Amino acid sequence: MDDKIKILLTGKHNVIINDFFTHLSDDFDMLTTSFIYADIVKHIELFHPDIFIICLNGEKSDELNILTELKRMLTREAVTVFIVGSHEDCQLFNDTVIYLAEESFEKPISIDRIKQGILKYMRNRENKLAEEADLQKALDHVKESERRKHILIIDDDPIMLKVVKEHLHDKYDVATAINAKVAYKFLESKKTDMILLDYAMPGEDGPMVYGNLRQRPELANIPIVFLTGVSDKTKITAALTLKPQGYLLKPIDKERLLGTIEKFIG
Repeated sequence: MDDKIKILLTGKHNVIINDFFTHLSDDFDMLTTSFIYADIVKHIELFHPDIFIICLNGEKSDELNILTELKRMLTREAVTVFIVGSHEDCQLFNDTVIYLAEESFEKPISIDRIKQGILKYMRNRENKLAEEADLQKALDHVKESERRKHILIIDDDPIMLKVVKEHLHDKYDVATAINAKVAYKFLESKKTDMILLDYAMPGEDGPMVYGNLRQRPELANIPIVFLTGVSDKTKITAALTLKPQGYLLKPIDKERLLGTIEKFIG
C-alpha cells in the first residue's frame, strides 16, 4: 500500500484515541470526529476514510443507534468499521448495530496489536479486491471470446453490400454503409471489430475514408481491408502504402474473404 491508510476515530474512550495519535501517527493518516451523526457524515464526506474506528467506553444502546443510520453511507463509501472496547462494550455494539463492525479489538489489547490487526485486514482486503479484479477480467475475456465479432462493410454498390453480407452473416454480425457519411454516423455510437472498405467510391473514396478513420484513436487498431475492383498494379501499390491490413479484389471470393477475416479477428 503506497498511500497511508486513512482512519477516522470516534467514541468516548479518549485514552485509546490518544494512544492512536501518540503511537501510530507515523503509520496512519488520522482524524477524530464527535459522536454526533451530522458531524460523522461531514467528516466521512471530507476525509474519505478507509477505516472508521469506534473507541467504546460505556456507550448505551440509544447512543449506538445513530450508527445504524450510517450503514448505507459507510457501505457506499467502502468504509470499513472497527470497534475497540471491553468485551461487554463490543458485545453491546454488535447486538445493537448488527453486521456493521468488521472486527472487534477487545481490551486488554496493546496499540501495536491493533495496528497489526488493521494492517492485516487491509492487506487481506487488497488481495481480495485484486482476486476479484482478476476474476472479472477472466469473465470479461470469456464473454468477449463468446461474442460474435462485428464487421462493417462500406461500399457504394448495394449489390456488393448484399453479396458480402450474405457471405458473412452465418458467422459474424454485419452492418453496411453505402457511403462515408453513413459509416461515420454508425461509428459515432456503435463499435465494430473490422472494416471492409471499398477503394473506389464517389465523394470520399476509400483512401480518404481510411485516413479519416485512422485519425480516430478508438479506431486506430481496427483492421481495415480494402475491397477493390482495381487490378492496376500502380493503384494497388498506392493502396498498400496506406498500410491497410490487406485488400481483396472484386468479385469477392467467399473463401478468401473468410480466410482474411479469420486471420485478423477469428
